[in-house]
Amino acid sequence: MRKKSDLPQKTCVTCGRPFTWRKKWEKVWDEVRYCSDRCRNERGSKERKQATPGA
Repeated sequence: MRKKSDLPQKTCVTCGRPFTWRKKWEKVWDEVRYCSDRCRNERGSKERKQATPGA
């Protein structure tokens, strides 16, 4: 069994926190950009707020 410290890490695009590889991401690790569903969902709200000036 691997130690958690031996697993690959990435930095979340939304919050900037580091997150560690998970078994459920095994096949799509290269595509993973967000540490959680919350960060993935916040990404859309931040883009919409920036796209509508004066709102």
